[in-house]
Amino acid sequence: PRLLKAIEQRMEQAQLRYEISGQPARVFSEFLYSTLKTWSRPRRVIAKAEHIGKANPRFVVTSLPQFDVDWKDDVTVLDAKHLYEKVYCARGEMENRIKEQQLDLFADRTSTHWLKSNQLRLWLASMGYVLLNEVRRIGLKGTKLAGAYCGTIREKLLKIGARISISASRSRYRPRIRGRSCSVWSGSGSEFLKHRPISLTPLI
Repeated sequence: PRLLKAIEQRMEQAQLRYEISGQPARVFSEFLYSTLKTWSRPRRVIAKAEHIGKANPRFVVTSLPQFDVDWKDDVTVLDAKHLYEKVYCARGEMENRIKEQQLDLFADRTSTHWLKSNQLRLWLASMGYVLLNEVRRIGLKGTKLAGAYCGTIREKLLKIGARISISASRSRYRPRIRGRSCSVWSGSGSEFLKHRPISLTPLI
C-alpha cells in the first residue's frame, strides 16, 4: 500500500492515457524508499505505473547509479525508463533463454558421475540451441513461429511422422506434414536458400 500510494498520481496519468488512446500506457518514476524495519537505509526504487485495461504497477529496487560511463567516456543516463526496459527486462529475457535451453533442449541433464560427459551434454545442448535459434531467426522469419520457443519448434516442425520406402534402386523419405506446418516448412526452406554459406579464407 505504501508503494502504491507513492505512484498514485502516475497511475492516474497512465489510466488517462489508456482511456484516450485505447492502448496500454505506462508512466515511469523513481524515488527513495525505505521499509519500516528491515532495510538499513533508503534505496532507489524504479516504478512502472501501467494501465492495460486494469492497473499493472511494477517496482524494481536497484543500486545502479543514475549515470554510467563506459570505456569510451560515453555517458548513459540510467533513468527509470531505461533501467526498467533496457536493463531489467533484458535480464528477464536472458533468463528466458537460459530456461528455454534447460527445459526444451535438456541442458539440465548433467546427472552422470564424470565431469567430461556432463560437459559434453552441455555442449550438445548449446549447439542444439544455436541451430534452432538460427532456424527461428532465418527460416521462420515472418511466420507464426518466428517468436516460438525451441520446444514449440521441435513439436511443430521436427517431431513429425514419416513414411520410409526402400526398394532395390532407391530409398524415399516422405514426411507427413499437412496444413499450416507444411507452408511453414516450405517457407523456411526458401529463406535458408537465400543465405549462402560463408566462405572461409585460409589464415596462411
